[in-house]
This record gives sequence, structure tokens and C-alpha cells, in this order.
Amino acid sequence: MTALDLLLQPLQYDFIVRALVTTVVAAVVCALLSCWLVLVGWSLMGDAVSHAVLPGVVLAYVLGAPFTLGALVFGLLAVALIGAIRGTSRVKEDAAIGIVFTTLFALGLVLISVTPSQTDLNHIIFGNILGVSTADLVQISILAAVAFGVLVLKRRDLTLYAFDPLHAHAIGLSPRRLGALLLGLLALTSVVALQVVGVILVVAMLIIPGATAYLLTDRFGRMLVIAPVLSAVCSVTGIYLSYWLDAASGALVVLVQGAMFALVYLFAPRHGLLGKQVSRRLRAGTTPRDATATDRRY
Repeated sequence: MTALDLLLQPLQYDFIVRALVTTVVAAVVCALLSCWLVLVGWSLMGDAVSHAVLPGVVLAYVLGAPFTLGALVFGLLAVALIGAIRGTSRVKEDAAIGIVFTTLFALGLVLISVTPSQTDLNHIIFGNILGVSTADLVQISILAAVAFGVLVLKRRDLTLYAFDPLHAHAIGLSPRRLGALLLGLLALTSVVALQVVGVILVVAMLIIPGATAYLLTDRFGRMLVIAPVLSAVCSVTGIYLSYWLDAASGALVVLVQGAMFALVYLFAPRHGLLGKQVSRRLRAGTTPRDATATDRRY
């Protein structure tokens, strides 16, 4: 079998094509948002929101409402509860996050256990990308387009908020509103990725691409390009591997992203573990020659 056959054979199946499109759409918008999450230091917040949507999805199933609606409502509820606990008590943000997301996640698990269902609700936890329907694809694409559009339109304000909230306030922007906007987009993007990798692995798609790009460049503008491109490539690779290995698709997508991060962590030219050592040795090797050239000039 040729390499071309390996690429084209899975595309004969409609469910694989839908899975590829859905995964790439979710990966791109998650990667874009992850750039800001990494800079602001909201990795744990991403974990909280992604887990907190579980009871909303289960309740939406019970009420016959769209899963996306229930997930979005509880994602925003989690953000509001974390803010309320942090703002009205002595409890710090990390503790508030831990309290809210573990409680809501546990509520979701309890609801799954007591809800009579002919549908296996465990796919909410672990994802079911190969079972995405055309209606699901349209729904995910619309939500992703909204999140992507807001991120692009507000990228300058959000970037200033991430780097220097005081300066943002000084020029008339509201750091509180920008923070709320970022949290709302986090909830929306978590819902987009939910169908792809499930509740447990959503945080990986929200953090790994941004962290990987952060090691590859010192410019935020380039980071906003590198992260989505790498995430899309990893997503396609993960879906193909799941087809050929007959393994969990969402987990393989995240695993490939993790492997990409490991490679960048080791070999990135300026910030990689081994790359920095090579750069030091090269600089050390050129120093004597530079000094000799300087001596000759004088």
C-alpha cells in the first residue's frame, strides 16, 4: 500500500471526514485561545470550566435540549461561581477553582449514574468524535466561528490585558470586562472541544498548543499562527492514527499534541532543553575567535 493510499483510504468514510473537519475546527479555535490562557496563567481555569460543563450536558439530555446549550450554561455558571467565591470571601482563586470544578464535575457523575438512558452518556466524559453527525458539525462550526471571530476582533485588547492590565486600564479599557470576555470565550470554546475529546481531555486542547508555540517564538503575533497550525496538524495525525490503530480518537489527538510538545521542549532552537545547550556551546565556541579578531584590530 502506497503513502497516497494510506492518506485516501480513510476519506472513503463519511464519519472519518466529519471527524477530521470537526477536530480541525475545534483544534484551531482552542489553540488560538490557548495562547492567551498560557500568557495570563489560566491553565487551571481551563481545567475548571471544561469539567464543570458535565452536569449541564447531562441535564440537557434529560430535558431534551441541545447538549451545547447545557454545557454553555454550566460553563458560564462555573466562571460566575469562581468569581463570586473569590470576590466575597478570603478564599483564594486557586482554591475557589478547585472547589467549583470538583463539585460540579461530581454532580455530573452523579447525574449520569442516576439518569435512565438508552444512550451511553460516558461519551461525554471521553469524547465521541467518530460519532459526530452533520448537525453536530454545523453546531460546532457555528460556535467555533463565533469564538474565533471575537478573538480576532478583540486580539489587541486581549493581548494588552494579558501583558499589562494596568496599561490597559490607563488607556480606557476595562481589565475586568476583558477578563470576563476571556472567561466567556473559554466556556464557549470548551463546549466546542467537548464533542471531540470529552470533558477530561478538553483542557489539553486548551493548553498544549499555546504552551508549545510559547517555546518556539518570542513574538505573540507568531504565536497566534504557530499554535493553530501545529494543533491542526496534530489533530489530523491523531485521527489518522486512530483509524489505522483502531484506538480512541480523542485520546490520540491529545497524545500527538503531547508528543509535539515534548519534541519542542527538547529541541526548540532558543527555549528547548537541548537546543539551549547547543546554543551555549556554539556561543562558547565563537567567543575565542571573536576575541582574537578584536585583538588583531587593536
